[in-house]
Amino acid sequence: MLMNNSPQPAQAGPVLLEAQHDAVAVLIMNRPDRLNALNNELATALNEALGRIAKDESVRAVVLTGAGRAFCAGGDLALIGKGRATGDTQSMEPLLRSGMQAVLTMRIMPQPVITAVNGAAAGAGMNIALAADIRIAAEEATFGQNFAKVGLFPDFGGTYFLPQLVGPAKAAELFYTGDMIDAKTALRLGIVNQVVSAAQLEAEVKTLAQKIAQGPPLAIRAVKKTLFSNEEQRLKEALEREVQEQIRCYLSDDCSEGIRAFFEKRQPHFRGK
Repeated sequence: MLMNNSPQPAQAGPVLLEAQHDAVAVLIMNRPDRLNALNNELATALNEALGRIAKDESVRAVVLTGAGRAFCAGGDLALIGKGRATGDTQSMEPLLRSGMQAVLTMRIMPQPVITAVNGAAAGAGMNIALAADIRIAAEEATFGQNFAKVGLFPDFGGTYFLPQLVGPAKAAELFYTGDMIDAKTALRLGIVNQVVSAAQLEAEVKTLAQKIAQGPPLAIRAVKKTLFSNEEQRLKEALEREVQEQIRCYLSDDCSEGIRAFFEKRQPHFRGK
C-alpha cells in the first residue's frame, strides 16, 4: 500500500521514512512516540528529502504524512522548553530555518504535493500541511495554530498560508485563540480538500497521487508554477519575518510561562514580558 509498504529510511535517519511507488514519492514523518513533533533532525531530514525530490524528474507527485496517530504535533515542546530555560537561541534557529526552507520547497518544487493528514496537525505541523498543493484529512484529524497557548509566534509559513485559505478574520481568530478545530470544520473553512474515514485515507490519497502522476507532467508542472511561483518572494519575506518574530517571542518570559503551564497542565499567566 502507498503509505505502509515498508518504506526505507531516508539517508538523514529513521525520523523520516521515504519510499517511491512508480512516480509517486512518499515521505512519512516518523517520530510516532512524540506525535511526530519536530526536532532539528526531523526538520533537517524533511528539508533535505524535499530538496532532493524536487530535482528528481522521475517523481511526478509527492505525498507527505505522519506515522502513528498524528500527522505532526508541531515543534517538540520538551526540547524547546529545555532550550528556553537556558536562553539558547542556537537550538531554535536551525529548526526554524530548516522548516522555512522545507515549506518553501513544497510550495515551489515542480511536483504537486499532497499532505495526508492522518491525525493531529498542530502548530508547525498544521503549517507543513498548509504548504502542500492539496490536503486530504482523516475524519479524526484535528488542526490548530496553538502557538498562542505557549507564548510563541506562528511559523513554517502559517501567517502566509492560512489567511489565503480562510481570510484574515478567521485566521486571526485561529491564531489569537490557538484553539483546535476538527476535520469537518477544516473542510468547511477550505483548509482541506476532502475528509475521508481513516480506513479510506490511504486509498484515497493513493488514487489521487497516481492520477496526478499519470497525467501530463509538462502541463501539470506548468499549472503549479502558474499558481504558486509568483508568490516565491513574498513567501520568503513572510518566512523570514516569522523567524525573527518567533525568536523574539521564544526569548520572552511569556514563552517560559506558557511551556511550564503546558507541562504542568494548568492555565498560563501571561504578562506581556
